[in-house]
Amino acid sequence: MRLATIRTAAGTRAVRVDATGATETGDADLRALLSRPDWAEHAAAAAGPSHAVEGLDYAPLVPAPEKIICVGLNYRDHVLEMGNELPEYPTVFAKYAPALVGAYDEIELPTVSEQVDYEAELAVVIGRPVRHADEAEAAAAIAGYTILNDVSVRDYQNRTKQFLQGKTFEHSTPLGPVLVTPDELPEGGWAISSTLDGEVMQDSTTDQLVFGAVDLVVYLSAILTLNPGDVIATGTPGGVGHARRPPRYLTDGAELVTAIAGLGECRNVCRLAK
Repeated sequence: MRLATIRTAAGTRAVRVDATGATETGDADLRALLSRPDWAEHAAAAAGPSHAVEGLDYAPLVPAPEKIICVGLNYRDHVLEMGNELPEYPTVFAKYAPALVGAYDEIELPTVSEQVDYEAELAVVIGRPVRHADEAEAAAAIAGYTILNDVSVRDYQNRTKQFLQGKTFEHSTPLGPVLVTPDELPEGGWAISSTLDGEVMQDSTTDQLVFGAVDLVVYLSAILTLNPGDVIATGTPGGVGHARRPPRYLTDGAELVTAIAGLGECRNVCRLAK
C-alpha cells in the first residue's frame, strides 16, 4: 500500500495512492492516519473523495512529526569518502518540522551560506508506539519507507561538533512523495541516487547501510518512545558535494532529484531565500 499527504482546497488530507487515483482516508494527514491502531485496515478500506494521481500536490509526507531523528555516517562508502572509520554506534542528531518541504516543492537556500549540500536518504516512518524494542517489535513498528534529502549547510554544520545547526534550516528538506509499506518492497538493497542538474552525484544501494532500519529502531527505542509518524532518516551514501574536489554545492535554480527504487522520487528546484 502507498500512502501520502496531499494539499487540497480544504487543507491537507491523507490519501491511499493507487494506480488510478488517490483516495482520501478521512484523516488530516499521514500522522493522524498512523495514530489509528487500525490504520492499515482503515486506509485499505477508505472510500472517500478521490483525486487524479497526475498533478497531486504533495505536502511533506508527515507535515508535523513529533520527532525527526537523523543518522549520520551510516553508509560504508560515505564513511570512507569522508575519511572516517566505521562507527561502533549510530551518530544521532535531530531536525525540526519547519525544515520539511513536499516532494516537488522548492528547496530554500539560505542567504548566509554558499555551502549547501545534498544527501539522498532512505527514511523510516513509525506506525505504532514502540519502546525498548527487540528486532521483531522494531520491524513491526515500521509503517513503511519514503525518501528524504537531508540538505545540509556544511559551514554551519562544521562550526561545532554538534550537527544540528547545519541540518534544520527552514524549507530545506524534501520528504515524500509516498510511504510504501514493507510488504510492497523486495528484500535486499534498493538503489538510491541523487541527480543534480541531470548529473548523477550519488549512486549506491541501501545494503551499504552500517545500521539498517530495524537496527535503528531497536537502538533509538532504547533512548525514547518512538510514536506514529516519527521519521528516521537513515543516512546518505557516498558522492556528496562537500567531499568532491572541487566541492559541488546547490545553487539558485538547480534541480535536485532524489530517487530510491520502489519508492519513487523527489524532484525539487533550489531557490535562494528572499
